Amino acid sequence: MVDMELALKICVYFALIVLLVALIVLVIRLIKTLKKVDGILDEVDENIEKIRGVFDIIDKTTDFAVGISDKIVGKVSRTIQRVLKRKRGNDFDE
Repeated sequence: MVDMELALKICVYFALIVLLVALIVLVIRLIKTLKKVDGILDEVDENIEKIRGVFDIIDKTTDFAVGISDKIVGKVSRTIQRVLKRKRGNDFDE
């Protein structure tokens, strides 16, 4: 009975040692994977900052174009209103 108990203890200890080694290997691989992922995320952040700069330029350009087009449309519509008012005013004066 004592020999069976000792053999069982040895088996359990051996299994725990194997499990501990496997966990250590998995943790080391996980750390390596996380380092790679961190590097990839840093590259993505850099690229996003570059793209954000491009979008800022596009946004400013479109805002400028919209401002100019608003001014042009405003002047044209005021001119058309003035012409229409003159024609209506002339119809009533006659």
